[in-house]
Amino acid sequence: MTGFARRELSGQWGTLVCEIRSVNHRFLEPGFRLPDELRQTESELRQRLAKEIKRGKVDCSMSYRRLQGADSTLEVDPGALERLTARVREVSKLLPEHSVNVLDILRWPGVLRDDSNPADDLLATARTLFDATVGELAAARAREGLRLRELLEQRCSALETLVQQVRRRLPDVQARIRAKLNERLSELQINVDRDRLEQELALVLQRLDVDEELDRLTGHIVEIRRIINGAEPAGRRLDFLMQELNREANTLSSKSQDLETTRSAVDMKVIIEQMREQVQNIE
Repeated sequence: MTGFARRELSGQWGTLVCEIRSVNHRFLEPGFRLPDELRQTESELRQRLAKEIKRGKVDCSMSYRRLQGADSTLEVDPGALERLTARVREVSKLLPEHSVNVLDILRWPGVLRDDSNPADDLLATARTLFDATVGELAAARAREGLRLRELLEQRCSALETLVQQVRRRLPDVQARIRAKLNERLSELQINVDRDRLEQELALVLQRLDVDEELDRLTGHIVEIRRIINGAEPAGRRLDFLMQELNREANTLSSKSQDLETTRSAVDMKVIIEQMREQVQNIE
């Protein structure tokens, strides 16, 4: 389910900005971009996110702008510097005409670090800010969910109308099959055993009978309505029901011996595909 949320907080340590974006995905796939001062909170923030969001590809970014004039101490990481200079010496042997600038080495990630530990209130504020942003995202996704529920309800009603149309045509279709068989027998001008004819006709009608498919389609529609009006995550259940709806519509189409019934089956498959696309957006 798509959504976007942004929150910003400021304090004596500076300014924190949190942005979270989510797009459709079958499972929860979070991604985090955090400043070095807040890197230690990533595991905790992942757990906080998972409690509120169950599905979607979620990109979480937090930026930190230090207050001008705030005290900080820049230190060189000896281990990182040693590893980097060792690689530089190896490359210099292969490319002796090139030289390395000291400032380039200091710019290498991890070599120069801010030795001042993040204040407790900065970490606490980051957690509070993240929770608020996730809440805002969840509210946006909930609003979209209400809209999608209305669209799915409309599709369910349209599908239900088509099922009823096919059901009403069943007696006419059976009568037409019977009349067509009798017409062909009349053309052949032969005497037949009426009892045997009725038995064969019953077998033909049984093979073409779609009552079960219509009953299952109706049952799936009822289940979809129950799910979208419930409080539990519905995405995966609806995914499965879309597959079942499509299977029944395909069977209905393959059994059909009536042009109008075939058209209704095609219309069903169009609606089911529209529903399937919408279900991809539902948590």
